[in-house]
Amino acid sequence: MWKEISERECGKIRNSLFTHRIKTTRISSLNISNHKDIISPHRGSINSLQVDLTEGRYLLSGASDASVAVYDVQRATDHEGGGVIEKHRSILVIDKQHEHGHKYAISSAIWYPVDTGLFITGSYDHYINVWDANTSQVVVNFKMPGKVYRTAMSSLATSHMLIAAGTEDVQVRLCDISSGAFAHTLSGHRDGVMSLEWSSSNEWVLFTGGCDGAIRFWDIRRAGCFKVLNQSHTQFGRRPQLVHSNTEKASTSKSSTAGQSSSGKGRIAQRKNVNGNSIKPSTTGKTSSQTKGSKQRLHPGMLSVQDRATAHYGIVTGLKATEDGMYLLSAGSDSRLRLWDVESGCNTLVNFEATRLQTTKPLQLAVSQDSDLVFVPCMSSLKAFDLWSGKSLFDFRAHYENVNCCWYNAQDQELYTGANDRQILVWSPPKYTSNEVDEMRKEQASGCDQDNWSD
Repeated sequence: MWKEISERECGKIRNSLFTHRIKTTRISSLNISNHKDIISPHRGSINSLQVDLTEGRYLLSGASDASVAVYDVQRATDHEGGGVIEKHRSILVIDKQHEHGHKYAISSAIWYPVDTGLFITGSYDHYINVWDANTSQVVVNFKMPGKVYRTAMSSLATSHMLIAAGTEDVQVRLCDISSGAFAHTLSGHRDGVMSLEWSSSNEWVLFTGGCDGAIRFWDIRRAGCFKVLNQSHTQFGRRPQLVHSNTEKASTSKSSTAGQSSSGKGRIAQRKNVNGNSIKPSTTGKTSSQTKGSKQRLHPGMLSVQDRATAHYGIVTGLKATEDGMYLLSAGSDSRLRLWDVESGCNTLVNFEATRLQTTKPLQLAVSQDSDLVFVPCMSSLKAFDLWSGKSLFDFRAHYENVNCCWYNAQDQELYTGANDRQILVWSPPKYTSNEVDEMRKEQASGCDQDNWSD
């Protein structure tokens, strides 16, 4: 790290590159934290974790004992070990004893994207509750037709306040907080929906993964899904970037217009009868091929072979989009991880190293801030894979039972994991004391070249 700092001071590297190197170094040094401890009040398995998206300070957790808790991960409630170990106890707990609390396991707990005053919980008791974090009261709730597996809200949305809910039912429901009613439903899956993910580049696009093994792309402004992923539809590696100069664009546009005019003249010349009189074009102006294409565009994939395409041989248990919105990672009960190109809908054939995944529970995946690493719960451990090579780089083992969820806090470069052992563990880079910093600086100074010009 000190080498990067000295190079930045000398102006050898740019600010963005310096930041990237420091963050990468901190991620590669993640280990079980020896200076931060979260005291969990839950008496059941931890099913959901999320740090708020506005301040990056408050951690929200939901558990199978129908309780939800909030922690301040930046300000400790007390200290131990002479002030070295920070203890973070919950600053808010809601359980079954609450008058509006859930009766069964909480499967999903998420923050309202633009304000820490609201958070949303989904439970196996068929209810989705919207809570006021200041008063611990339910603002609005929604009755669902079955167990709630996952809820999600778009972090980009400025035109809607919709909660996407995946349940035992085959339909995905969109709940509107402002009106307290269902906006509409998305029909297409043939079994329950266990995973949801909003696009990180478009507030109207939603990705859903069902128990039927299908992953569907939805534009919530229209009826029906516009894409169904097929694991046999593949492309190798990253999609090449298309870079065109202005001159190339101008030349191609000119050639295309010239070609269109010449082809138009050719078609007009061909459409003459034997007597030399031209035939009037039809009022619709569409050829047979265009009409066929229009029929396919009305409802792509529905009631056709494409509609039955599958992304996994089993339940789609987890979905996670990269920060740029170009790729989507999926996990299935077939213990497979697949990386998809969002634009083309192709399987990129990234061969993730063999691993075992849970088959009956939704999995919460996480990616690093530059989307180079993906964190995946793999039974009793958490593995970090390189997103583009599929190689397993790190293996985090400290839980005694299966890991269900994880969340990467890009602000502090910390990782939080929750498991069936009822514990929330913190994985963080090493924290150096002032004495250790002084020693490292002395070592750096002793290793530098001495100025012997005066000799």
